[in-house]
Amino acid sequence: MELLRIDHVRRVFNTRLGFKQCIALRDISFEVCEGEFVAIMGPSGSGKSTLLNIIASLDKPSSGDIYLSGKGLKAIPERELSAFRRDNLGFVFQEFNLLDTLTLRDNILLPLVLARVPLAELEARLIPVARQLGIEELLDKFPYEVSGGEKQRTAVARAVITNPKLLLADEPTGALDSRASANLLGQFRALNEKGHTLLMVTHSALAASHAGRVLFIRDGELFNQLYRGEDNNRAFYERITASLLVLEDGGTDA
Repeated sequence: MELLRIDHVRRVFNTRLGFKQCIALRDISFEVCEGEFVAIMGPSGSGKSTLLNIIASLDKPSSGDIYLSGKGLKAIPERELSAFRRDNLGFVFQEFNLLDTLTLRDNILLPLVLARVPLAELEARLIPVARQLGIEELLDKFPYEVSGGEKQRTAVARAVITNPKLLLADEPTGALDSRASANLLGQFRALNEKGHTLLMVTHSALAASHAGRVLFIRDGELFNQLYRGEDNNRAFYERITASLLVLEDGGTDA
C-alpha cells in the first residue's frame, strides 16, 4: 500500500539579489510503499537533501506536492506542521542532534514528553526500543559518555519511539566508523523487517546496499532506480557501485 507519494515536485531558489534562479529539483515523482526501505543517492548538489527537507515538511516545493497516507503536505497549516512531524515522522541525523544536558533516557523520551504521553506509558515504550537497539544498559549515561555508534542508536531510538509512519535518515553513517556503521545498518534492517518504513539519504554504496530499493538523483531529476530483488548485500552493492559510475560519468544506464 502506498505510504508516501512525491508528485511532480520542483524546487527553485532565487539568488540573494534575485537576478538568477537555482533549480534544486526539476520534476521528481516516485512512491514509497508501507514497509519499504528506500535509499536516495546522488552527487553533492544533486538535490537529495532538498528533497528530504521537503518530505520532512521543513521546506515547501515551488510546485508539486508530497502526500503522506494520502494527505497533501501543502494543505497543512503552518501552525500544525510541528505536530504533524512529531506524530508522523521520525528523524535520524548525521550529527545525532542529542542534548548533552539530558541522559540518553531523557533524550529518547523527549518527543513523547512533548506529546504529553502519560508518565506510566513512557517506560513501557522505552525499554523494548532500547533493548532492540542494544542501549538498555546505557540509558542513565549522558551523550558525552558514550561512543558515536551508541549516540546514533540513541537517536534512532528517539526517532522510532513515537511509532512514526515514516523514518527519515540523513547520512546516518556519515559520522561513524565502519564497525558502528555496520551495527547501525543492521538495526535499520531489523526495524524494516518489523514493519518500519525507511527513507535514507546517503553517499555510501555500502549503506545503500542494505535497502530494498535505491533511487539515484542527478541535477534535480530522478536518473535511475535499482531494486534489490534476490541479491544479497554484496551483489546489490556491486550493482549500486556500477550505477554510481554511470551517474558520475553522465552516461545512460544500459
